[in-house]
Amino acid sequence: MQKIKAIIVDDELRARTLLDNLIKEYCTDISVVEQCADLPNAVKAIRKLKPDIVFLDIEMPGHSGLELLDFFNEDEINFAIIFTTAYNQYAIEAIKLSAFDYILKPIEPEELEKSVERFRKKTSTIQNNNTEEIDSTKKIAVPTSNGLKFIDPDTIIYLKADNTYTEVYTLDGSRLIVSRTLKNFEEILTQLPHFFRCNKSYIVNTKYVTDYVKSDGGYLVLNNRINVPLSPDKVSDFLELSSIVKR
Repeated sequence: MQKIKAIIVDDELRARTLLDNLIKEYCTDISVVEQCADLPNAVKAIRKLKPDIVFLDIEMPGHSGLELLDFFNEDEINFAIIFTTAYNQYAIEAIKLSAFDYILKPIEPEELEKSVERFRKKTSTIQNNNTEEIDSTKKIAVPTSNGLKFIDPDTIIYLKADNTYTEVYTLDGSRLIVSRTLKNFEEILTQLPHFFRCNKSYIVNTKYVTDYVKSDGGYLVLNNRINVPLSPDKVSDFLELSSIVKR
């Protein structure tokens, strides 16, 4: 079994040591590859060691753990954050940051095991999904505050990144805000024939693109009269999706 790589970030040596010992005793498939006492060193370690999990304290001098994702671009966030803190008022902020989980100090072995097991299940689900072809007739399930919402991909006009959230716009004029990054959606939707990542912040359903305009840096016009920027390096890829009437 391949080891799960983890980094512990906490300004207190005692807290880092305690968590490391708990992981060694109760989560034997996890390898702690680095321990960091502050956020700048954590950012360096994450970029260098590419962990699967970051166990992250929130209250630290200099930078709060809640600022971690500010140091990374969307495509660099390939790790799960599990916050570890004694202050439960941070729970809402942790959720906003799309933290994978949240464990209160003092950390109980049972809570640690539950959190890690949830990570294993999520990872297994993603791997299984990646081995299957996405069927365009199937709905995609997106998380909401109360559970899951099932969306027919054909009804999606476009998606827009909003930090670690994504705004999903559909044919009925509704907007759904989902606590997942645009990259999460890209991994699923771009396997379908009509979805195209046209720039850093947008994915469009090309079925609803009515115009490509070269002026103002280049943009696409959607049938709901929304203009979406098209990156210069994406123009040729986009035009290949259509049959062009040549002179």
